[in-house]
Amino acid sequence: MTIAYEPAKFPRQWLPVDASLETWPEIEPWYRKLEEWQIQGAGDLLEWMKAKDELDAAVSQVSNKRYVSMTLKTDDPAREAAHLDFVRDIEPNLKPIAQNLRNKYLESQFRDDLPKGQFVIMDRALENRKSLYQEANIPRETRVSELTQQYQKLVGAMTVSWHGEERTPAQMAPLLEETDRATRVEAWLIVAMRRLKDRQRFDDLFDELHRLRVEIGRGAGFSSFTDYSYKNRERFDYGVAQAEAFQNAVAEFVVPLAREIHAKRKLQLGINQLRPWDLSVDPKNRPGLRPFTEESKLASGVGEILNQIDPDLAAQFQFMRNQQLLDLANRKGKAPGGYQTTFEEDRVPFIFMNAVGMDGDLRTLLHECGHAFHALACRSVEPAAYRESPMEFCEVASMSMELLGAKQLDAFYDQPDANRSYRQLLEGIVLILPWIAQVDAFQHSIYLSDEPCRDRRRESWKALTERFGGDVDWSGIEDVRDHSWHRQLHIFLYPFYYIEYGIAQLGALQVWKHFQSQPQEAVNAYKQALALGGSRTLPELFAAAGAKFDFSAETIRPLMELIGQELARIPD
Repeated sequence: MTIAYEPAKFPRQWLPVDASLETWPEIEPWYRKLEEWQIQGAGDLLEWMKAKDELDAAVSQVSNKRYVSMTLKTDDPAREAAHLDFVRDIEPNLKPIAQNLRNKYLESQFRDDLPKGQFVIMDRALENRKSLYQEANIPRETRVSELTQQYQKLVGAMTVSWHGEERTPAQMAPLLEETDRATRVEAWLIVAMRRLKDRQRFDDLFDELHRLRVEIGRGAGFSSFTDYSYKNRERFDYGVAQAEAFQNAVAEFVVPLAREIHAKRKLQLGINQLRPWDLSVDPKNRPGLRPFTEESKLASGVGEILNQIDPDLAAQFQFMRNQQLLDLANRKGKAPGGYQTTFEEDRVPFIFMNAVGMDGDLRTLLHECGHAFHALACRSVEPAAYRESPMEFCEVASMSMELLGAKQLDAFYDQPDANRSYRQLLEGIVLILPWIAQVDAFQHSIYLSDEPCRDRRRESWKALTERFGGDVDWSGIEDVRDHSWHRQLHIFLYPFYYIEYGIAQLGALQVWKHFQSQPQEAVNAYKQALALGGSRTLPELFAAAGAKFDFSAETIRPLMELIGQELARIPD
């Protein structure tokens, strides 16, 4: 029986239905009304909070739709201008008012009369944001937004010529799965040299970002940008010491398994040295997995996977398809990467990605579906602040979905290819954790100094590659290796945001472990945890999903042993 998903509507209650919020002159009067609102009791305070949430959601939706539109076509000047207009005109004007409204709530004498315990998590975040706010930082933050847009535009415009045909780097990726090694070498080097061609522009961008971020941290009263970032990312439940413990545990228990995987790959390929262009090809020289050729086949096949996991989740995905809340295929001018965002006023998710017909595209769509299910699960949670979760748990939602759908691949593969896909997923987890640790350690190292230094960055990345890298020979292409951090957009766009993926991966592996023995119980716990939104602490959210919030050796070692055992069971 097919289940239909019909999400509840949340019509405006305070804002007029026809109120336009596209420009600052249209937006400002509504925020002024909130500033002037006379609060004379706990009931008034609750009504004011609901009105503020409604306005914030409507304005956020304007911003998100402009951002989505820009990323869909980065070479469209009109879309770029609309996005930058919000960044340059609306956001800077919003920030002082947002601070005033935050203070209005925090300083209200009626907060003590609100339902006890309901707003503890929200209050913690608001107090933190209040402590970080500095009006002098607004121009710096605006400039940072402009520079990150430049990074996306630079990457989005990147193309290469492949045998007379213009292709994006993403469209070149399938060639790295070609069994002919000469083809892989040619394809890999063409893209690598194209990226290297822009290294000066990437370094120029990062130098300015580094200086601005240090100024922002100091402007907020912090001695280092690292300390500021931990507060800004609301890392209430862990700190630098725990991040270092994660890095150390990965180096001790994950890197050896990663190097075993690489050693086996080298042996199967029959080569003396494993090179960067040998990492994606099937180790038995079978053709690369090509699960689909059209965007519609990707979507329909993932729908079938979801139906085997949980019919309710499949119905939610079908709703997104029906409402055109997916844009999946790669094309020239499209921003890199993949993401899920939420149109806050409608309380519906949108998925963006760059599919080119590879096995990894299945995982990416399942990953973003996890984020989308999270948004839908908590769409009725109040207040609005609780419809957002800490990123460490948001990624549990997404990474768990990759693992829960790891074996239900009938829509795309026969059993031998399904086994290959499953092996690639598990090996990919082992191989990505050292990369996450390396990116995290790199960001800690580069912000030890207030002044950007290209030589120091290069030497740091080189040393960390030796610590966390696999059994890969970079001889002759060391310059590519030492600038390979340029392709990690988080370093440019979201400083210090990357360890979240590692923490979440450990949570997702625990959900997967539960799913293997008690699938329905694991799925139910997963869904119940998503429905909590951000109304609990990180340890509580992990516990609700059946996982432990810990990313030390105590957790990492047994999970790596589990993956090793599972890899040994998969027919090769």
